[in-house]
Amino acid sequence: MQIILLDKVVNLGTLGDIVRVKDGYARNFLIPTGRAKRATEAAKREFETRRVELEKAAQAKLADALAVAERLKIFTCKITQKAGVDGRLFGSVTPADIAEELSRNGFAVTKAQVRMQAGPIKLVSDSTVNVILHTDVQVSLTVSVYGETA
Repeated sequence: MQIILLDKVVNLGTLGDIVRVKDGYARNFLIPTGRAKRATEAAKREFETRRVELEKAAQAKLADALAVAERLKIFTCKITQKAGVDGRLFGSVTPADIAEELSRNGFAVTKAQVRMQAGPIKLVSDSTVNVILHTDVQVSLTVSVYGETA
């Protein structure tokens, strides 16, 4: 299926590109999330009339992501979990826990945006995770996990 991209999509293209993708990817992900439209003649004409508006919106999203990234660079996420005397957690710290803590501190971050290279944190320690705020903006965040004895 041929589609027109309405946003930048990783490993696919940028705003305005007309690309061919598998039908399921277009129908189940790109079109419902508003990242693409079917590449019909009417859609192409409509896109050309709205191109400037869409580019401004894309620039605004990027600027917002960069502003949040500057605030996140100096922020340390502190999470307290129950732990044993040896420093191992009863459970683990997951991307959902980190996203929840960031939301409490005024950052609009979802768990899908938090990437943990080494998997869930299972020890009382400082760890580094990546937060993907935009397709072009990625921030390294320090997560400090503190233990609380039961």
